[in-house]
Amino acid sequence: MVKLEVGMRVRLKKPHPCGSDTWEVLRTGVDVRLRCCGCGRVVLWPREKLLRSLRSLPERGGGGNRAD
Repeated sequence: MVKLEVGMRVRLKKPHPCGSDTWEVLRTGVDVRLRCCGCGRVVLWPREKLLRSLRSLPERGGGGNRAD
């Protein structure tokens, strides 16, 4: 199971109409609030739908090393 955290950037299978396929996680829960990294559009998606449409594993927004 993928653990989503605020600040992560995720790539989705289908691009947004602006052309970007990268989104930043703003809020987690049953629904996940995402902001498009291309145009800044904010959307609210059900978690299950988001997990099915992920292209790659989430990456940290800050780019720092993560201790597991």
